[in-house]
Amino acid sequence: MMRRYKQTVRRYLVYTLAALSFTACINKDEFFELRDRGGMDAAIWSTEGAVQLHLNRTYEVVMPQFPFQDNNSETAGGRVGVHYASDENYFPTSDQYTRAALGLQGVLGNNDVRFVGNKYGFNAGNNKYLDISRCNNAIKFIPQGTMPESSKKAILGQYHALRAMVYFDLVKVYGGVPLVLEPQDPENIQVSGRASARECFQAIITDLDSAINKLNNIEWQDENGRGKLTKLAATCLKAKVLLYWASPQFNPNNEAGRWDEALKANEEAYNLCLASGRELHPNYSTIFQTEGTANKEVIMVRTYSSTIERRGHDGERRSRPSSEGGSPHNGYRATTLLLNAYPMADGNKIGQSAYPYDDLMFWQNRDPRFKATIAYNGGEWPLSGNSTRKQWTYVGAINEGTLMGVYCKRFTTPSLPTSSVAYSSNIGGSGMDWIEMRFAEVILNYAECANETGNLALAKDMVRKIRVRAGIEQGTAGNDYGLGAASDQVKMRDLIINERMIEFAFEHKRNADLRRTRRMHLLSGSLTTIEIRLTNSNYKTELENIVNPSTGQRFRETINIEDRSVYSKYFSKVIVTPSGYQPYNIPEFHYFYTFHDDFVNTGVNIQPTIGWSGGTFDPLAD
Repeated sequence: MMRRYKQTVRRYLVYTLAALSFTACINKDEFFELRDRGGMDAAIWSTEGAVQLHLNRTYEVVMPQFPFQDNNSETAGGRVGVHYASDENYFPTSDQYTRAALGLQGVLGNNDVRFVGNKYGFNAGNNKYLDISRCNNAIKFIPQGTMPESSKKAILGQYHALRAMVYFDLVKVYGGVPLVLEPQDPENIQVSGRASARECFQAIITDLDSAINKLNNIEWQDENGRGKLTKLAATCLKAKVLLYWASPQFNPNNEAGRWDEALKANEEAYNLCLASGRELHPNYSTIFQTEGTANKEVIMVRTYSSTIERRGHDGERRSRPSSEGGSPHNGYRATTLLLNAYPMADGNKIGQSAYPYDDLMFWQNRDPRFKATIAYNGGEWPLSGNSTRKQWTYVGAINEGTLMGVYCKRFTTPSLPTSSVAYSSNIGGSGMDWIEMRFAEVILNYAECANETGNLALAKDMVRKIRVRAGIEQGTAGNDYGLGAASDQVKMRDLIINERMIEFAFEHKRNADLRRTRRMHLLSGSLTTIEIRLTNSNYKTELENIVNPSTGQRFRETINIEDRSVYSKYFSKVIVTPSGYQPYNIPEFHYFYTFHDDFVNTGVNIQPTIGWSGGTFDPLAD
């Protein structure tokens, strides 16, 4: 391990132009070991260009990536893919995904969840305490350097926000964690066990307050500033952190004071968004396709590029159908729970709307976000420059080697040709940016806090903004935009959590929302999705082999899928459970995972979490 570690260190030193020095790995407390103890040359912390390289790399490992891009989330070694699992999607059941797939079926063991890995590389997802050590070193040594005070302030503000982000990721799934806020000397580790969740939240808020103060009046004007954290981002993240502290996962006794504090912070974040010119992007379907200053909804973003080496991702291929150069990922395959979560066009639930619901023609008369998100059989899905292209999802459809009953449209680029879809040799793909936080989340966070503090009217006002942008019909007084049914706090609470499910579909927020609201263990039954089949196998020839000689169109392109008599002649819908999936069985103690044995056995008093094997640590104890 010593040899492997030194090789990794040498590669990193080359990458950062020998900016920082590293110590050798030891057997004890190596998860907290200081990798870069101030540098071979202390002047490095006085050189803005070198510090910027260090900061850029810190962004790379801390800022959330496009879903499923991080290999450590999918491999047996990383096993953090379980954090992507929810009731909105699926995971394959091949070996490297099995634990993630079964994470909702109650069979996880102590070593099946990793946010603190057993690897010592410098890739995102390897070891979050390595990410923290980067921030600790910068926060400690930059003030000792001779950079201009204005530069120090701007850079330190970003490091404080980044460290807060890492600890927030850890606390959300583990509760109390070892709290390391100073660089550690391998010969004198100053860490003793897991801090309480309260202490961790306090440290996160302190970091964010520092970031807010240091980033005040700083605006990143040039293109190189896109993706950097700002006062607005830190303010909105602080509001989100306090929402979590007030939520049932961390506040099972529903202490009112926590909700009051969260309301105040979220109101401040909302008002600062308005003052900063943030607004909802007018077209929900193009939120991720619209980048730069044209999208005023973005608050936190990870930037990508299809033309710069190692700055891309493979999200386009994971979303696209096989017929358009894709290899669709089950993580983008909607469950029936997600499909049924969308209300009807007037904002009312299925069965409570003025619009009838047809289970076969399930896309009709739905919330417009449905068609903006879900590609269904025969529906339009512009790809490869074809603005009128239709997607066919029935079993056996020609040119669809890997098939789903429904696909996710949200992260695809309509103009991208098939030949450019794949992210190959660290270049290519769409280059689409990943939006980690947008104004819609701030609005719904604020709505939730308003509802929990008894202001139902304000909560409705906030949700109304989301539904107006979505294109839901206004409806009648007393039930405008389908909000009339939310007549009390409990009903509004349910409406908001459902609104989040559809507004942020496939944005990697559902798992955390289920955990935060303690609704995950309430899931029951099998995880199902839909499959579209031909009513008669002989219809395949008619639909695909009869071609109009003048247009080159197959017959299926000409049928009216909105006519039930026509559609039902050819297609049927079947509810299926993909092989390898079992009914939900989620123990309540899974709201807080435990650290794996590697971390427990090499640390100082790192206790496993109660409920898990050998567990003695209460994540909620003060």
